[in-house]
Parts: sequence; C-alpha cells; structure tokens
Amino acid sequence: MAPEAPRPPGLTEAERKRRRTRSLAIALVLGFMVLLFYVVTIAKLGPQVLNRPL
Repeated sequence: MAPEAPRPPGLTEAERKRRRTRSLAIALVLGFMVLLFYVVTIAKLGPQVLNRPL
C-alpha cells in the first residue's frame, strides 16, 4: 500500500474542507470571468465580423 500523502502541519479536517471549498469557488469565479470576457468581446465585434473580406 502506498504511503499517505503528506499534509500541511496544523490543519484540521474542517480547515482542509474550507480551503478546498474556497479554491473551488475561486476557480468557478475565474472560469465565469473568462467566459464573460469572451462573450463581451464577441458581442462588441458585432455580427458583421464574419462577413468581412479575407
């Protein structure tokens, strides 16, 4: 059996769970912001961006 991964010293189970929850929340907010910037950029370009001559 593989040895258990080392844990940061002094963290309780509740603290580890809060840290994981906070990290997940930050990741979701970051992903939402990326999607929002993408959508806003496409919206600002307008629908005619695909009809330009190449």
